[in-house]
Amino acid sequence: MWGWFKAISPEQAGEIEQLGYGTIWLGGSPTTLDPARRLLEATTTIRVATGITNIWNTEPQAVAAEFADLERDFPGRFFLGVGVGHREATQEYASPYESMVSYLDGLDAHGVPADRRVLAALGPKMLRLAADRSLGAHPYLTTPAHTRIARETMGPDAFLAPEHKIVLDTDPVAAREIGRPPVATPYLKLTNYINNLKRLGYTDVDIADDGSDDLIDALVAHGDGPAIRAAVDEHLAAGADHVCLQVLGTADIVGVLRQLPPV
Repeated sequence: MWGWFKAISPEQAGEIEQLGYGTIWLGGSPTTLDPARRLLEATTTIRVATGITNIWNTEPQAVAAEFADLERDFPGRFFLGVGVGHREATQEYASPYESMVSYLDGLDAHGVPADRRVLAALGPKMLRLAADRSLGAHPYLTTPAHTRIARETMGPDAFLAPEHKIVLDTDPVAAREIGRPPVATPYLKLTNYINNLKRLGYTDVDIADDGSDDLIDALVAHGDGPAIRAAVDEHLAAGADHVCLQVLGTADIVGVLRQLPPV
């Protein structure tokens, strides 16, 4: 499952582990790996990954040192997700592909194994880089159609873990009222996500006015537990190894997860 790094408590992590989930992804670009450590300390088997560590606000040498500490204390349980963020949010943003290559070179130089890191990748160049220089990709704000493209682009062996938002509500109008705001702001105003959605066939009309119903329904699964599980299964059928569920509309993440079919 996926959640903002400030929003998931150690107690929730323990409950998520008991439900059988394999990985907790920490979003929100933490500048240190301390949030991951807190969850690892509270659990025994579940993996923790950053989704993502932003290359513009972290130095590879410092991240590598923290990675080594986590690997010493929690062998095999932490994965480093890295990404280039957004040009609208980062003053230093430039040459995202080349900057990622340079960052990966830094991680290599300081001992972070390629098979313990994943890239936030949407477009074909970054997806191929993810397959070549890391365990695989963690695409955000995508659909099963993108998952299929990502799998074809990266090949059969790379790890693929798309994020998908969910609202546990059988009323589609109410569910869209919950799901639309966190999609519209900021994501439908960020160039890299807009470009990716257009590659998937969505138009300016779909993206305008905080997103058409069709677009929101594609990005935010809603309904009862079996309906949400069906949306997850679409990603798996398209080639995902793992789907990162982001619960919207409530702080009771565990309560929603308990109502979904077993993982």
